Amino acid sequence: MVGALAAILATGWLLLSPSLLPQRQVASATVQPVEPAPTPQPEERSARGRVLDAESGAPLAGASVWVGPAELRTDEDGRFTTEPVKPGADFLVKVPGYELRRLTADTKEMTVALVPKVVRAAYLTYYGVGDKGIRDRVLELVARTELNAVVIDVKGDRGLIPYRTAVPLALEAGAQGPVIIKDFEGLMASLKARNVYTVARIVAFKDNVLAQHRPDWAILNTRTGKPWVDNEKLAWVDPFREEVWDYAIAVAKEAVAKGFDEVQFDYVRFPTDGKLSAARYSQPNKAQTRLTAIAGFLAKARRELGPTGAFLAADVFGYTAFNDNDTDIGQRVEELALHLDYICPMVYPSGYHRGIPGVRNPVAQPYEIVRESVRLTRKRSAPGAVQVRPWLQDFRDYAFDRRIFGVNEIRAQIRGARDGGAVGFMLWNPKNDYTGGALAPKTTATARAIP
Repeated sequence: MVGALAAILATGWLLLSPSLLPQRQVASATVQPVEPAPTPQPEERSARGRVLDAESGAPLAGASVWVGPAELRTDEDGRFTTEPVKPGADFLVKVPGYELRRLTADTKEMTVALVPKVVRAAYLTYYGVGDKGIRDRVLELVARTELNAVVIDVKGDRGLIPYRTAVPLALEAGAQGPVIIKDFEGLMASLKARNVYTVARIVAFKDNVLAQHRPDWAILNTRTGKPWVDNEKLAWVDPFREEVWDYAIAVAKEAVAKGFDEVQFDYVRFPTDGKLSAARYSQPNKAQTRLTAIAGFLAKARRELGPTGAFLAADVFGYTAFNDNDTDIGQRVEELALHLDYICPMVYPSGYHRGIPGVRNPVAQPYEIVRESVRLTRKRSAPGAVQVRPWLQDFRDYAFDRRIFGVNEIRAQIRGARDGGAVGFMLWNPKNDYTGGALAPKTTATARAIP
């Protein structure tokens, strides 16, 4: 039939007469479903606010405001304006010496009140944190004294990590050593429950494990072609190499993911002992190249760690407060302070073998040594937001008369740190055996954030 429907069923197919195809196509077109209108997206707007001290109400200039990977600073009145963000976007505000705040962007101007937080810490070595007896002894001291924090070796002087790491290069290099805390997450949760502030100490460039695994990244001995070693017979990696930077930062990121509040890089410098004339680097070893390398590493660490909310610190020699040069190790306060939340001079009186102006016997005048070192470090790091938190000596003198540093010497250092303008302090003892009698008892005042 011409013009009529001829349907033939054949092997499951329905054949239509060509004369009806145009009409079918028209009919099909008229019943196509209507696409729903796209849901309007919320308009992006800048978040605005003012950052204040929660106790005094004073504006906090130079506060860091992190929106994703971008950091901006508050002005002299504590005010900030972000780039346009979606309503409900997360951002964080942090100032060294205060508690971190995580916030959600609002359409209205926000007032961000930060609670002061002054860290007073004891140090736990790689082996100390792995020994329950030593660990409990230190934490008991934190529970009953003015201490409110612990510094824990996350990558210690020999390059070893005390928990099961998932950093691929750490596993390849053999950084998983004899100490493995099985329930490290449980330990961190316990510290958080007790409001103990946690600092991850990460030794940056003294790393025997990585240097032996990747000798092409190591400082090399010009005479042997093998990794150069210091007086402890430990190899160092080359501070000029960005692969080395990336490894330290990867270890730091993992530590932050495990709950650490702060990352503190130690040995963030060039070596000072051993046959230095036999050390070969990938770049010329001069003051300016050293300064550029150390500052570059810290700048990259800040960019990568800043969005996590972790505070960033670095340990420096006490003499950097007095030296205008880089102390031949790539450390000068002015360059380092730009990238840090805390600068941590090691102001152990035993380490000042040449004394300081007006002090010829440092171990006999610990107050003066600490106060002047902190004061000058603060002066040279101004006007940035960085704060000074020194390492204090809680171990026997090794350089002068081998006197025991007891209650009087430690209290003198604590007073010196306070009077020099430090925000808190940290106690160092390589055996993790601290002088509790030098510390004030835990009270409502010391549990809060007062120096």
